[in-house]
Amino acid sequence: MPELRIDPLSGLRAIVAGARADRPGGGFAVEPPAPLDPEGDPFLEGHEARTPPELWALRPGGGQADGPGWIARAVPNLYPALHAPAPEPGPGAPDPAGTDPLARGRGEPELFAARPAEGAHEVIVNGPAPARSLAELAPEQLEVAMGAWRERMRTHAGAAYVHVIVNEGREAGASLPHSHAQLYALPFVPAAIARERERFTAHADRTAGRGLLSDLLQEEVRRDERIVAIDREAVALCPFASRIPFQVQIVPRAARPRYEDDGPLGARLLHQVLGRLAAVLGAVPALNLWVRTAPRDAAYFCWRIDLMPKLTQLAGLELGAGVHLNTVAPERAAAVLREVTPAPPPPARPPTA
Repeated sequence: MPELRIDPLSGLRAIVAGARADRPGGGFAVEPPAPLDPEGDPFLEGHEARTPPELWALRPGGGQADGPGWIARAVPNLYPALHAPAPEPGPGAPDPAGTDPLARGRGEPELFAARPAEGAHEVIVNGPAPARSLAELAPEQLEVAMGAWRERMRTHAGAAYVHVIVNEGREAGASLPHSHAQLYALPFVPAAIARERERFTAHADRTAGRGLLSDLLQEEVRRDERIVAIDREAVALCPFASRIPFQVQIVPRAARPRYEDDGPLGARLLHQVLGRLAAVLGAVPALNLWVRTAPRDAAYFCWRIDLMPKLTQLAGLELGAGVHLNTVAPERAAAVLREVTPAPPPPARPPTA
């Protein structure tokens, strides 16, 4: 029987209707992508002149900026969604972050409020070799890449919220196939993150300071229905109110508010989960991944990594009502992922200058 489930972290509702996976066209299979063409790859080592001047790079052997020898590299987005902030306003100036004029107050509201989209928008290249996916990186290289995400997040510690994403595959919004992350340093806390912050705070208030995600993880491990894998750093699970088939979260075993803080990265467990998805589906699917970290000045929070495979299309229920319809129960998804041997990454391809 279909169930209406409430996500304990966000409060969002999802309908889990596993029987719909048996309808015609309800199965899932993924075709491997075509090999990456090195000649058209601006993120390949040796092609540094094809990107904007780098903001940061990790070069263990030294070397000049905007040259080869790097193992992770950050550059400004060539087509930024955010622009560098204007100079700081003087005393008594209006709040540069602005507020929603319809949220409160009296009098005639401003119906068409707008302001410049200020902040930072960076690309973090996950490795110098021609890999299309995080799954194609060696586990050690994925740790390097995720350490680079953390390093760039620290650089923007003054932002209200720092959002790191990975889009893989054109269906997931990727315009370039070479594996890379994007960082958005935002001057405001998005509503979805603010809602989660409120739920973390409310849980702490009613439980004498306990952590919402820590309590949730403890209960998930006790029930052992939606756990995919566990290592010494983190736990991979299919969340109770999964919005889409095979949604996975990576949660640290020891709670930390911010991903940019020292501590576990979750890289090896993420690599394993991607291998499990490839084994189940035939190849790593197009996907969206993001790091959920604490907003600036949040008193209660815990980071996690959300992974959303693009196996279905959002339709009228999701887009019109904001209610997701998931045709694979997370308990079933977790069981399937647990039972397979992770697919090994493809053989490494040497960089081509």
